Formats: sequence, structure tokens, C-alpha cells
Amino acid sequence: MPAKESRLEKKFAFLWRCLDGPPLKREFKFHPNRKWRADFAHLPSRTLIEIEGGAWVAGRHNRGSGFVADAEKYLEAVLSGWRVVRLTERQLEADSLERLIALLAGAVSIPPVAKPSSPVGSIL
Repeated sequence: MPAKESRLEKKFAFLWRCLDGPPLKREFKFHPNRKWRADFAHLPSRTLIEIEGGAWVAGRHNRGSGFVADAEKYLEAVLSGWRVVRLTERQLEADSLERLIALLAGAVSIPPVAKPSSPVGSIL
């Protein structure tokens, strides 16, 4: 059974629709063995969108065990070939979401990671 949609998830979904964002799956189960779900998923680009609430309160995501569990979930998502986008309340505005929509639509490419110019200071 899907989780109840939070106030921030409702705000995100409303803005996404207003900005003509591409279709997203809600409460998407992305892992074959775990019960993890992403708040939203854009399947064509394999992008998971997590709406991170409670940044300024001592909620589940900010306590040690919740933070560690979220980090495990996000790592497994990335290792399974998903891109994870985490949005806070401050990012739930037209400018940020328009840029994300453009990225998912392929209008904006993800810049490649720059290679260090010299191995000095490298840990790998």
C-alpha cells in the first residue's frame, strides 16, 4: 500500500504538473529484493526523485538510524543504475523544477566529471 502523500510531495506534484513535467511514477519500488520505494520515478531516464522533508526538525531522516538507512537506500539505487535526485522544500520552486524537467527531457546534458590534472593529492 502506498504511503500517504506528504504536504511537500503534494506541492512537488502540483508544480510538476503546472510546469508540464514528464510523467512520473509515484511510490515506485525500484529494488527487486527490498521494500524501498522512491517518492517519484522517471522511468525513461532511470531517475528517482526523493522529496526530503523535515530538514529543520529532528525527524526520522535526520536521526542517525534514519540517515544511515536513507544512505543505504540511495547507494543501492545508484548501484542498480538509478540516478537519485533529492529535493528539499527550498528547491520546490519553478526555477529548480524547470531545470530538472529540462534535464529529464534531454535538453540539458549532465556534464562529465572532470579528471584531475595531476595525481598529487589523489586518494585513488
